[in-house]
Amino acid sequence: MHLALSLLSAIPLALDGESANADNTPIAVIALVSMISGYVLLAGLWHFVFSKKARSRRERDPPD
Repeated sequence: MHLALSLLSAIPLALDGESANADNTPIAVIALVSMISGYVLLAGLWHFVFSKKARSRRERDPPD
């Protein structure tokens, strides 16, 4: 619990006090875009690895 509180108190310092007394819209937009792009990348990788076509290709071509 103490660690979590110290990490939360360090966030305004890491942002140079910007999160405490300024408009946080640019930070929120960057965070949202990075989270969405991460989920899209993860979903694409999941589809590429676990699709029926990829499974059949792996079963058909055994490694040497």
